[in-house]
Formats: sequence, C-alpha cells, structure tokens
Amino acid sequence: MRKRLLPLFLLLLSPVTLWAWGVDGHRAVGKIAEQHLSRHARQQVQRILGTETLTLVSTWPDEIRFYPEFKETGPWHYVNTPSGLNHDQYLQQLNAQTEPNAYNMLAVKLKELKDPTKTQAERAAALKFVVHLVGDVHQPLHAGHAEDKGGNDIKVKYRGKDTNLHSLWDSGLIDYQGLTYTEMATQYDRNLRRKEVKKLQKAAPEQWLWESYQACERLYSETPTGADLNYTYYPQHAELMRQRIVEAGVRLAYVLNEALK
Repeated sequence: MRKRLLPLFLLLLSPVTLWAWGVDGHRAVGKIAEQHLSRHARQQVQRILGTETLTLVSTWPDEIRFYPEFKETGPWHYVNTPSGLNHDQYLQQLNAQTEPNAYNMLAVKLKELKDPTKTQAERAAALKFVVHLVGDVHQPLHAGHAEDKGGNDIKVKYRGKDTNLHSLWDSGLIDYQGLTYTEMATQYDRNLRRKEVKKLQKAAPEQWLWESYQACERLYSETPTGADLNYTYYPQHAELMRQRIVEAGVRLAYVLNEALK
C-alpha cells in the first residue's frame, strides 16, 4: 500500500501541475457531454464503461500517469509551440510534431475507440483518454510554451497567495467560483442554443487548439512573472473559462456521437 501511495505523495510535492481544469473542470466537461450525447452513443458509452460514466472517468488519465507503467503518458496532456505564430504557422507546427502530445494522441485514442477488434478494456481506456484530452486541449495553458512549462514557471500571486499561471487556470478560477461540477455543467450549458452548439461542433481539433493558443498568448502578454493578481482577475477572465469548458463538453459529445455510430 505504501508503494502505491508514493507517486501521489511525490505529486503533492511537485511544483509542476498539468491537471487541466482540475477535477471539477474535467467532470463538468464530461457532464456537459453527457447532456448532448445521442441515444445510440449513450448506449455505447454505457456498454463500454459499464457502471462508470463519462463524468467520473474524465480524470482517470491524470490519476494514473504518475505510476511508472503510465509514465509515458505525461506529454499526452498538452501541446507546446513557440509564441507569435499566425494561424497557418501554428497548423504547420502542430502537424510537424512527431513526439506524442495531446493532438496526435487524441487521434490515436479515437482510432482505438472505433476499432471493433480491440477488447472492451482497450476501448474503455481509449474512451477515457478521449474524454480527458478533449478537455485538456481546451485549457489555454495546455497550448503554451515549453520554456515555461505551460505557465508553471510564471509565478504570480492571486488574491495574496503564491501560485503560478498554469495552476490558476487549472483550478484556481474554478475553485474561486465555488460551484460543484454539476452546477457548472448546468449553468454553463443552460443558455446554449442549438445553432450555437452545431457551430461549435463543426470545428476540428486543430481549431480547438488554435483557439487555446490564441487565448494563451493573451494570458501570457498580460501576466508577467511576479504579477500580483487581485479581485478583478476573476470577473475579467471568468467568461473565457466558462466558454472553454462548455465548448469542450459539446465538442466531446459530437466526437463521441460520430465515433460510436
């Protein structure tokens, strides 16, 4: 038992966090997706996951990756690119990367999910990664720069407490609002019209990442290392946070509706 707890203990000591959206954020994405699944996709998800749900499996890839047998999955959660790229340059950078990252591993796991020759356990693992990675690529700092570890090295104060830019966007803003993931999913999804949902779902994963990259570039430009962020930061950025989470949820539903036809 002591050996099984060691990776978690090391994680708590680590200054680098890569848990996009934290537990509540990822579960809100999963919950929103569940609300937009087709009946057939919902049945297929239940068949693959058994008693588990999209909501609860959404954090599984974060929970396992600190164990030695899953160590290779660490880089699967983000995509690093240089700053100052235009749209075409960004797509070139995205497609030129051959090392595993959130973009290319999402494609791999989708392929595995669709493959009828895979075992149920293999398809379940693939589905869990798809749920998680769609959430990851919508968090702006998961489309950041390698040199600052996606904002982990940008130390800031938020409401008088030490943190970093990445952690602030993973969970700091979500925690500040004080909602459960169920409340988040209900509130964020409430005002979306059907036309808006369809428009969001037309975008490909490359576009999701481009949106995150653009948002990330803005966050970098306005948040130098050592910035003291006060009570105005949340109201100025809450809409972006909500937007990215709800976009992740409705796009995840579309991806699964298509993959599980």
